This record gives sequence, structure tokens and C-alpha cells, in this order.
Amino acid sequence: MAAIDPVALELVDFLNASPTAFHAVDEAKKRLNEAGFVHISEREQWELETGGKYFFTRNHSTIIAFAIGKKYVAGNGFSIVGAHTDSPCLKVKPVSKVAKGGYLQVGVQTYGGGLWYTWFDRDLAIAGRVIVKESKEGCVSYSHRLVRVREPIMRIPTLAIHLDRNVNSEGFKINTQSNLAPMLATSVKAEIQKLAEESGPTESKDKKIADKKKHHPLFLQLVANEASCEPEDICDFELQLCDTQPSIVAGAMKEFIFSGRLDNLCMSFCSLKSLIDSTSGKGSLDDEVSVRMVALFDHEEVGSDSAQGAGSPAMLDALSRITHSFSPSGTKVLEKAIQRSFVVSADMAHALHPNHMDKHEENHQPKMHGGLVIKHNANQRYATNAVTSFIFREIAEKHQLPIQDFVVRNDMPCGSTIGPILASGIGIRTVDVGAPQLSMHSIREMCAVDDVRHSYEHFKAFFNEFSELDAKIKVDF
Repeated sequence: MAAIDPVALELVDFLNASPTAFHAVDEAKKRLNEAGFVHISEREQWELETGGKYFFTRNHSTIIAFAIGKKYVAGNGFSIVGAHTDSPCLKVKPVSKVAKGGYLQVGVQTYGGGLWYTWFDRDLAIAGRVIVKESKEGCVSYSHRLVRVREPIMRIPTLAIHLDRNVNSEGFKINTQSNLAPMLATSVKAEIQKLAEESGPTESKDKKIADKKKHHPLFLQLVANEASCEPEDICDFELQLCDTQPSIVAGAMKEFIFSGRLDNLCMSFCSLKSLIDSTSGKGSLDDEVSVRMVALFDHEEVGSDSAQGAGSPAMLDALSRITHSFSPSGTKVLEKAIQRSFVVSADMAHALHPNHMDKHEENHQPKMHGGLVIKHNANQRYATNAVTSFIFREIAEKHQLPIQDFVVRNDMPCGSTIGPILASGIGIRTVDVGAPQLSMHSIREMCAVDDVRHSYEHFKAFFNEFSELDAKIKVDF
């Protein structure tokens, strides 16, 4: 059997390090730092140089990285690949304490359009971020810390068929409010934790009592252990449930990747790696006249309307600040730069399902191993048009990369991406693409190893060649 593609193995490592959007951004930061990118802050003045490589984060769940060509001047364009860091999941409620039938449970809310039935009978853990109070030499500060409980500590069990005789004939139907609360422990065993806490330190008693009303002490202790603090030092948190089964290269021919969060960490990884690799070689930016950029946004799965989503000014702010750094003339140059720019909106696509062939339009059936899928929609659910499609297809043809097309059936609704949001919000040319996958929005998805390589190579070629190709295209003249 042939050796497994190292790009696919690197993706698996990225997935296993990224149970949440916060962790995905943290992993991206590590890779960018290792590649010589400089971490800058939106709160500070930017001192940028041609040939420089930089990145910043917003809310630690969105990250934008860019490399400035050595021949860049203000008003030149931006070559951008955009993706998103979030995936459908179950998030812990602000008041999560639930106790029923002798069990301690954790209240959760649904995030995004998940296939929630796939979360049943899975070994679940928690991950996310906490805000921790720190006291040192009489001074109090508050820090953001990532936490991840790797051991399976929760489970949402299904009901036995003996108590739900029609489940196989009528379908698995759940009420997301009453049927999704995972079990944490039995009340009897939890008494041990209660007694241990009552015999512990008595500092911050009021805070402890307040937290006990909102969350099970056992749950808080698990989180505190991961954050290396005391439960009373936890000021707030954003936590979500995650599957403990690791991502893996699988299949009889080792041709698939089985994993959660492929939508859309697969595209996030491929775009990030392509930016790093296209700017790491000696002289790689010497002849570049544009700025190469990757933007990985949070909250795509819920509409992108947040301070760190694609609907926020994050992208426009970055374009503006970079342009301003090289020109005092401001918006007039920025407007010119936007019209010379291009966004590849990269979000996973629907592969043809062999057991549900009728769900795809007859002439648009993307298949695994077939390369990136260009998404089209006449009603602008995708931002692709003839010009943007041509540009992306031309790059594929030059490098002999496979490419596919997708149009949803006329009698089915069409999903959307960050593409139309960026195109309409900024006025920037955009093409919507994605690698084909199955089981989208399940707790466990799958895609093809070959398409990871195709995506990476295609994005890298885009970064290397867009500026030259765009100079040959004449539309609004």
C-alpha cells in the first residue's frame, strides 16, 4: 500500500489539536510563529514592511494572516483565501446545573445546524476557554486560558428499543431541549465531590455558593483542574462538548479521513498551509506585487453576524490598515485596492452520496478524489460568477489539478457561505469553492485524502499566480 500523503497526516494532527475554534486559532498561531510570521495586535499601531509576514487574532476565535509582497505599493490588490473555524456543536449553557432521576446532567444549547442524533452514544469530553482571576502581589488581573478535558466524562445515551418500538420505522426523533442533556455522574457518587468541597478552603464563599447554583461543583472542578486554578477563580467560560475519538486516516485503501469538524477545519488548514508554504521559500515574495492573506472567521455556522464573524468589519479593517500603512491618502487608495482584490471563499462541499443519488442534480455530482468544487447559485447563495470561476479554473488547468462544479437541485434549498457576505459587504470579487465530503454536520465526518492535497496545491497556486493572471483579465474597462 502506498505511503499516506504527508499533507493529510498534517491535517489530522491539526484536527486533533483543534476541538474548538479557540484551539484551532491557537494551533494556527503556533504554525505561523514557526514560519516567521509576526504577531501584531489590533489595539496597537501597525509598523509594516514590504516582504513582511504578520497575523492578528480577534476574540481568539478568528485569525487573519498576511504576507506583503516586496513589490507591493498602496492600491495594489489582496489575494485572499477565507474559511471558518467553527463547527456545529453542543455548547454548555450559562446555567448548566441539571439534576434528574438520580443523575447529574449538564445543560447544553445547540450551536449551528448539527445532525444532533449523531451525538448520542458517543464518548464526550469538554473543551473551550475560561476567564480566570489572577492575584499577584496584591494586584488582580484576568486571563484567557484554553482548557481541554481529554477523558470521556459525559454521554448522551439513547433510549432502548424496548421503550421506543417504532424508532426504526418512524425515525429517530428528539427534542433538543429535553433529550440532549448529557450525563455527567450519578447523584450518589457526586456526594463524594460535595463532601470534599465542603471540607476545603472557605475563601470566596459567596462566589462558591453562586457558582454551585449555576453549575455542578464536580463540573467546575474538572474545568478548574484543566485551567490550573481553583474553581472560585473561574469568572466565566465558553465551553462545548467534543468527541473523544481522534481524527484518523482510514478506509480499506487509507483513502479517507474520518473526523469531526472537517467542515470547516479542512479548508482552514489547507488555506493556512498554502499561505505559509507559498511565502517560506527564499525569494518567494521578491516579485509579488500584492498581499497574500488568509482569513479564518468564527460564527459562520450561525450567520457570521458577530464582532469576529465574516459579517464584521474584521476583513475590511485589515485591508484598510495595511493600505494605510503604505499610503497617507487613505480611502481612495483602498477603494482601488478592493477592486484589484480577490477572495476564494473555501467551505466544504457536498460529495455525491451513493445511497442518496437523487439528492444531487444530474449534471452536478461532485465526487471524492475529484478536486475542489466550484459552487454556483443563480440566487447568490454563493458568490461565484463567470469571471471568478474562470480565474480559479484557469489556475487549476495550468497545474493539471482536477476541478468540479456544483449546483443544488431546483427543488431543494441552497446553503450559503462567507462568500456572499464578503462580496456584498466589501465589494470584492469572490469565488465559492470547497472540497467534497460526506456526513456534513455530523459529529463524525469524512473526506478524501486526495482532495486535501488537491485543495492545498490549488490554494498555493492561487497565491503564487493570481496577480499575474489578473493583470490579463479585462472586464470593467
